[in-house]
Amino acid sequence: MARGGQPIWLRRVGWFIGSGFATGLAPVGPGTAGSAAGLLIYYFLPIPGDSPFFFLLIGAGLVVGIWATGVMATERDPDPGSAVWDEFVGMWVTCLLLPKEWVWLVPAFFLFRVLDVVKPWPARRLESLPGGWGIMADDLMVGIYGAVGLNVVRLAFFA
Repeated sequence: MARGGQPIWLRRVGWFIGSGFATGLAPVGPGTAGSAAGLLIYYFLPIPGDSPFFFLLIGAGLVVGIWATGVMATERDPDPGSAVWDEFVGMWVTCLLLPKEWVWLVPAFFLFRVLDVVKPWPARRLESLPGGWGIMADDLMVGIYGAVGLNVVRLAFFA
């Protein structure tokens, strides 16, 4: 048994998922690498951004991410840089309802990255939640901000 009472193999699975299938090991910009990987997954998914299945994927990704990034968190490092599953889910939330066209996905990527760095209220505050909750919650919040902003622009100017 490993730390936390979970078998070592299960912790390794959690670490692999939490690290965004190892994209969090990028030597430079692991959060950016994780966001890019999340965007590519969204682009190649055979479901649109307004599909109930996409909403289910986000919900499942959030639940799995709370556990998986929580496996990676320690007292000394409560939000390790290699934990990037939160970028996957936050990127997917940003893409909600958007057409799968690069004219929308490229701005979604950059907007999400800027919001993730700036962390407007209450995102920065959500980081203080314990374990995987804090790791996931701030990116969920900035993903919501990104989705609302991009969809308002899309509906106001391009509908």
